[in-house]
Amino acid sequence: MPAASPLLRFAPSPTGYLHVGNLRIAVANFLFARRHGGQVMLRMDDTDVARSRTEYEDAIQEDLRWLGLDWDQFARQSERIDRYAAAAERLKESGHLYPCFESEEELAAKRVMRLKRKLPPIYDRAMLQLTEEQRAAAEANGKTPYWRFKLSPQTITWNDLVLGERQVKLTAVSDPVLIRADGTFLYTFTSVVDDMEFGVTHIIRGEDHITNTGIQIDLIHALDTAHRHASGGRKAGGITFGHLPLLTDGEGGKLSKRFDSLSLRSLRKDGLEPDAIIAYLARLGSADDMLPLTRQELVESFDLGRMSHSAAAFDPRQLLAINRHLLHRLTFAEVADRLPPTATEAFWLAVRGNLDLMSEARDWWRIVAEDIIPPTMLEEATFLHTARDLLPPEPWDATIAGVWTKALGAETARKGKTLFHPLRLALTGEDSGPDLKDLLPLIGRDRAARRLTEAAG
Repeated sequence: MPAASPLLRFAPSPTGYLHVGNLRIAVANFLFARRHGGQVMLRMDDTDVARSRTEYEDAIQEDLRWLGLDWDQFARQSERIDRYAAAAERLKESGHLYPCFESEEELAAKRVMRLKRKLPPIYDRAMLQLTEEQRAAAEANGKTPYWRFKLSPQTITWNDLVLGERQVKLTAVSDPVLIRADGTFLYTFTSVVDDMEFGVTHIIRGEDHITNTGIQIDLIHALDTAHRHASGGRKAGGITFGHLPLLTDGEGGKLSKRFDSLSLRSLRKDGLEPDAIIAYLARLGSADDMLPLTRQELVESFDLGRMSHSAAAFDPRQLLAINRHLLHRLTFAEVADRLPPTATEAFWLAVRGNLDLMSEARDWWRIVAEDIIPPTMLEEATFLHTARDLLPPEPWDATIAGVWTKALGAETARKGKTLFHPLRLALTGEDSGPDLKDLLPLIGRDRAARRLTEAAG
């Protein structure tokens, strides 16, 4: 760990809602920063003007706050265009950026030719041979250059926080385009400028960025060399990287960013608890057990070195299991504002042990406090009428179910499932659920009698 306080960044593009893939990256950054006494910057990488939307940026911030992932600094790339332009000029002056004029069709044809010659389909750097006269002629014909970064002929090596020693052979990679012909900057470039100028110390992101990391380290060196003593400049090699293996679905396929059922908004709508989502994603792909840990416990135990080098499968059943455990230990005071206004502590204590999702609590409130239509059981009509007639007078407490079913069993010679299952169906409309001893006092005698009568047909 460096002597200085770590600074990490979560940098989503506001082109859609958060989903479990990029949310896992956010969780890793926040937990790592908090464990090591550092800070997190939320940076909106919104230079894609065509796809970035204000509503997505607002949604990302709202979702992170709902999860309790609070950031210490904020930045927006669209407000820093002048910084990218200045950095680009330095790279042009130092010879690290060079103009290109080939069209997409020309580049595609070159790739085909290289493949036919059994050469790697990387850019051939033909534009490095462009003379000033040729460039002037191209521009006179209405062409506008885009700009490539000239990679150094070396192998970039770093010690990855997750994957151990990693390397990227730059001679096997095409010189990346950093500036489009319309003058807009690409992510590869803007991210490096920001990370250097804001003093980011650690970058935690997905394994699909491995090649980007090699390129960006080389770019850091180039910027550092071109303007080492400029304000905000950083020494090359001052950033530590960690790459989390990608998430897959249950069948091993890559999770799609547009897989709506796995967006945070969908999980939230389904009633999943923020602490359950954080606890699951914090240990997904880790050697540590999946446990319904508190936020502080997660911070104290978070260790990137415990992460597997293999892809991790997102399993909704595991997430649901953690959610269930967390719900079962929540107090009435912690959930009262999410229950119907007239719901009581007795109700919450009765139902919480049977909830998978918080949204199910409202269904149980409807069952105990409102009118429902129980299933008709004509074959049980005599039994249900007898059950209605044997209902004890109120007031009812937790002992009333035992008194009632004991009397009913003695009267009908029934026991076990034949005794309790018809009663549960008639009283709740459900095959299973909270203990009847807790539900009966909430349902009340009049409502119970009416349901038994209706179920009897």
